[in-house]
Amino acid sequence: MFKKLALALALFSTVTAANATNVYNLNGNRVVGEEKIYQIDPNGITTLEYVAAEYHLGLSNMIEANPEVDPIVPLKGLNLVVPTKLILPDTVHEGIIVNSAEMRLYYYNKGRVEVYPIGIGQIGKGTPLAWTTKVERKKAEPTWTPTAAMRAEYAAEGEYLPPVVPAGPDNPMGLYAMYVGKLYAIHGTNADFGIGLRVSHGCVRLRNEDNEELFHKVAVGTRVQFINEPIKFAEEPNGDLYIEVHQPLSRSQSEFDNFDANVPFSFTKSQLEFFKDPRIDQDILQRALHERTGRPVLLNPVEF
Repeated sequence: MFKKLALALALFSTVTAANATNVYNLNGNRVVGEEKIYQIDPNGITTLEYVAAEYHLGLSNMIEANPEVDPIVPLKGLNLVVPTKLILPDTVHEGIIVNSAEMRLYYYNKGRVEVYPIGIGQIGKGTPLAWTTKVERKKAEPTWTPTAAMRAEYAAEGEYLPPVVPAGPDNPMGLYAMYVGKLYAIHGTNADFGIGLRVSHGCVRLRNEDNEELFHKVAVGTRVQFINEPIKFAEEPNGDLYIEVHQPLSRSQSEFDNFDANVPFSFTKSQLEFFKDPRIDQDILQRALHERTGRPVLLNPVEF
């Protein structure tokens, strides 16, 4: 999914200033934040990637919320939905939660949650999907030691990697890395695209400014949980029922290549039970499952 977009270059943009935030107070609600509308300058040029970066979002988040918009050359003057309203995953509110399906990382810290967009592993090089570990160590100015398989893969494409890539701006890990478990890392990048896409060799990739900010906040030993939840749902204290539906991760190369197809869901028992709630408008539910906009949808609106 979104394979062709990994080749898109960032274009020079003239845009209005964005009042972006990725920090939400924890107040007992699972649904947090508010959506925004972003108007592209009628006289400017921009991309969805540029707008996504302004609002701490991944490219996939913007594409899901604006399915009819050309992600590379959106129309001038167009109003874009900025999906900064979301449902918190149904997990413990502790440490780092990586939800690969929605390409987001959640960091719970001092009564707040900070949300960062991520890039994850390619097909066959997957980021963990159901694993709880911790930050083992941190490293500023990391080096990168590609495996023999990685070097062979690059060589097949005519690009030859050294045994060790030194620290610096050309390092694919960026300038900061947090190592989780024994095989994976949360790190930056040397590219200007790829956040919200499946582009890594299994690690979690952030934009450099997000990665640096997170690196200096997270302590060694912090809990890290990987999940894969394309569907999130919640009942709010006032009785409102919400669902947020993302496109599931492709399970095979053919599904990935056919990025316009809807990958089927594997519903959990708790989801199926939630769908039976008599308060839910079933037409709204089925539309949300079909459209997969990545935006929270109210399933029991008040009828007048």
